[in-house]
Amino acid sequence: MTRRKTGAHSMNRMILGAFLTLVLVGVGLFWWQGRAEVEQAAPPPVEQPAKPSPEDLPTTAATDLRGPAPPEATELTREEERFFRYDRNRDRRITRNEMLSTRSDAFRKLDKDGNNLLDFEEWAVATAQRFDKADANRNRELDLAEFATTAPKPAKRKPACRC
Repeated sequence: MTRRKTGAHSMNRMILGAFLTLVLVGVGLFWWQGRAEVEQAAPPPVEQPAKPSPEDLPTTAATDLRGPAPPEATELTREEERFFRYDRNRDRRITRNEMLSTRSDAFRKLDKDGNNLLDFEEWAVATAQRFDKADANRNRELDLAEFATTAPKPAKRKPACRC
């Protein structure tokens, strides 16, 4: 009796497998046919316009322009660029608030727990002391010469390997 059940069971599996194969083939054919119809209804490809020749481009003479002349860019030294990162209002003086305001991103990176408590106070004290040390004439503002004293020390370069 066990053989008959096994044989019938095997036959059922074969029929089920054949049925599922036919279903998958039918789904594949419908998908393939639907895809072909979509491609047939697609618009034709757009032709790319030819590149204009240099003679076709509009030109203008600088003498025909009206309005104020554009400002001239001056070359800044590395120290002047660093100075103006702090001097927000461009009055060529750095106040204590300007010096502290540019450090907020650096503080956020240092504040690992995000509580803005003791870590900020320690940071503010260190920055204020650095400012006071650079403010040689004690007028609570840094001019360009005083600010230059706050430049970070250059990193020591390792000698290149001469292997």
